[in-house]
Amino acid sequence: MIPKRKRKRSSTSLPTSPIVVPKRKRSSASLPTSPTVVPKRKRKRSSTSLSKSSTVVPKRNRSSTTSTFPWEVFLSFRGDDTRFNLTDHLYSALSWFGIHTFRDDEGLERGETIQPSLIKAIEESEVSVVVFSENYANSKWCLDELVKIMECRREKGQIVLPIFYHVDPSDVRRQTGSFGEAFAGYRNVAEERLQRWRAALTEAGLLSGWHVEHEYIIL
Repeated sequence: MIPKRKRKRSSTSLPTSPIVVPKRKRSSASLPTSPTVVPKRKRKRSSTSLSKSSTVVPKRNRSSTTSTFPWEVFLSFRGDDTRFNLTDHLYSALSWFGIHTFRDDEGLERGETIQPSLIKAIEESEVSVVVFSENYANSKWCLDELVKIMECRREKGQIVLPIFYHVDPSDVRRQTGSFGEAFAGYRNVAEERLQRWRAALTEAGLLSGWHVEHEYIIL
């Protein structure tokens, strides 16, 4: 029987115990194990942003205005035509917004010439609103007012805004229609005064304003 040769273990053989690989130390620059929470940035509302609620136009305080005119608006109108409808609504709206408006509340034509108090009110107004209606030219008082208003427009730069209430602007410019009929009745009026009226109507009729017809505004 051949004896079994004892195998000599080589010095380079693997050790019987397992090799333990040392745990690598994580660098300080490595990412943290917990997730990073980015703080939510608070949105700053702009001062010019619109509110969700509806915008309310505040009533204007006259003391905050810088107008040097005693009256901001002068209303010229034929009382029999518009005193209790358009002119009344217009005056109420202007007053609600704090606009200092002059209106001849008495509406009485005393004598043949315009009262000095009305001339003064026109001169001291920043804006004149002229309501041309069917019987406007039947009033010498209204026509004298208009002459003064157009004079202030030329000499003082007063703003004049016409409203053509159920009348055609061309009738105002050319003195036709109800305006022509009114002038036909002025046979005893001096020609110079008639020419002033006609010139004022022609000039005012050429201005940009509002045309109210059948309760609709035609721009």
